[in-house]
Amino acid sequence: MIKRHWSWFCAVVISVLCLWGAIAPVATATDYNNRFLNGVDFAGQDLRDSSFKSADVRQSDFSHANLEGVTFFSANMDSVNLEGANLRFAALGSARLTRANLKNALLEGALAMGARFKGANIEGADFTDVLLRADIQAELCEQASGVNPTTGLATRDTLLCDYL
Repeated sequence: MIKRHWSWFCAVVISVLCLWGAIAPVATATDYNNRFLNGVDFAGQDLRDSSFKSADVRQSDFSHANLEGVTFFSANMDSVNLEGANLRFAALGSARLTRANLKNALLEGALAMGARFKGANIEGADFTDVLLRADIQAELCEQASGVNPTTGLATRDTLLCDYL
């Protein structure tokens, strides 16, 4: 009997705290697959584990967004703004990141096999443990510069440019 009342009491307290803003609600993953989202403002949003498979997000703003574990497989990300975004463990396979702004982005552990970065700004981006094709890695090393302000790691070092 006491257990049932305790559970009810806890649920009421948590609900009241959420309503007052004392506890932030947990972000839920959203399915944006195959959607046309050209120029949409996602800046600063928590989109963890969401999916943008084959979505058209050209010129969209994901700056400073939490994109940890997000799937952008085969997405058109031309001219997208990912400045300061958290892309840790994101799936970027076959994504088109041409002319994308990845300045100071965190890509640690991301899967980017087949992703294209032609003309992308990667200054200060952290590519630690990112799976890339060797030719794409060499292409990125040609322009790699800067140090990531969050991890303190040089972009060239995270791309293993000195070992190519």
